[in-house]
Amino acid sequence: MQAQITIGNVEIGPDRPLAVIAGPCVLESPDTNRRIADHLKSICAELGLPLVFKASFDKANRTSMKSHRGPGLSEGLTMLAALKDEFQLPITTDVHQPEQAAEIANVADVLQIPAFLCRQTDLLQASAETGRPVNVKKGQFLSPAEMRHPIEKLASCGCNDVMLTERGTFFGYNRLVNDFIGLGDLMDLGAPVCFDVTHSTQLPGGGTDKTAGRPDRAHLLARAAVAAGVHAIFIECHPDPATALSDGSTMQTLEATDQLLRDAAAIRLACETSTTTA
Repeated sequence: MQAQITIGNVEIGPDRPLAVIAGPCVLESPDTNRRIADHLKSICAELGLPLVFKASFDKANRTSMKSHRGPGLSEGLTMLAALKDEFQLPITTDVHQPEQAAEIANVADVLQIPAFLCRQTDLLQASAETGRPVNVKKGQFLSPAEMRHPIEKLASCGCNDVMLTERGTFFGYNRLVNDFIGLGDLMDLGAPVCFDVTHSTQLPGGGTDKTAGRPDRAHLLARAAVAAGVHAIFIECHPDPATALSDGSTMQTLEATDQLLRDAAAIRLACETSTTTA
């Protein structure tokens, strides 16, 4: 396992700029995807924050059978490849099944293991064998210390380029909490750590037949996580979250994302300045 990983042209880890992983929850229309990618690239360039574009081709873990899932593997990878080429950005997307890993790795610069699948040995092995970096989201049901097991599984299959993502822990029904002592424990495992800002505001199953959320608390969590020293932040955003095809209850508007990133960049700079002058 490396203390720093490289995703395309983006270096993530200690002493590197705060990285941003952002995009829509699931791939939307081509025009919407392009609008989001263009907006994110512009604001991140202005702030000096390296960007990895994220979107899912399939949302396999849905509350209801009626929920939108996405364009599927083949069409989704074609859409992601086009975005990668047009905007010259590294790409990430979810891997749900071992047999998908090699094909996804032809397009994605880092493979993302969904939180509910972080213990799936076959999925971790297949992802490791692609040679791509792997970002493992911490299961909502796991302690930070237990994330050493996915790290060890990946390492045993030849993958030392691992990032871990914190996205909240179950607290009773329909509620996630973020334990910042636990966030420190997660960073102590040695891999770069990303903080998933928007999924951490979820109220799982809280909308009767869908997940609800508290997007109004995203900025609070982002500021706290950056101050705590995470190496990257993860944000799902959309021009109009109310019409988003997935996770509209937690996504940020593009304007809100701008302010969140400005705050994050300012806090990161203040922390760096404080460390330098201490």
